[in-house]
Amino acid sequence: MAATNSIMMPLGTSAPDFKLLDTVTDSVMNLDELKGRQGTLIMFICNHCPYVIHIKSQLIALANEYRAEGINSVAISSNDSVQYPQDAPDKMAALMADWGFPFDAYLFDESQSVARRYQAACTPDFYLFDDSLRCIYRGRLDGSTPKNSIPVTGVDLRNALNDCVAGNTVSEEQIPSIGCNIKWK
Repeated sequence: MAATNSIMMPLGTSAPDFKLLDTVTDSVMNLDELKGRQGTLIMFICNHCPYVIHIKSQLIALANEYRAEGINSVAISSNDSVQYPQDAPDKMAALMADWGFPFDAYLFDESQSVARRYQAACTPDFYLFDDSLRCIYRGRLDGSTPKNSIPVTGVDLRNALNDCVAGNTVSEEQIPSIGCNIKWK
């Protein structure tokens, strides 16, 4: 479990488009189809990462809570599923069933090109885009990790989500996420 920090896409960057397999519906979806009315949260996660497992309940809660506020939550796994078969599409769909289908999609980035365009480096890696698909937040969920005793609250991401919904400017003081590195091919 080597800790890797997120790269921090520049604020204001337009969300890179994609066409990826949604492992739950077995259909190809694009960014425009998944865009939320108020904003769109893109999360790079994977099934086996201890950092993702550590924050699972908060991810589910945030996705469910902010869906009602017009924020769509899209999870993407870009891990090499040959070397890490627990991150294969069938296992991704099974995980979403276990979690109660909290996200608008759980997409598989087999070529890893989407992760590269988003400058994703770790799982979890979070990107919040406004209603015009401009990056307003990229950073951590909160200060909790599997190795510390800080409670999982989602405070950093939650503050950005609240500002987005209220139409307020999100603070530019953002702390990189930390997690397992994306398993590159």
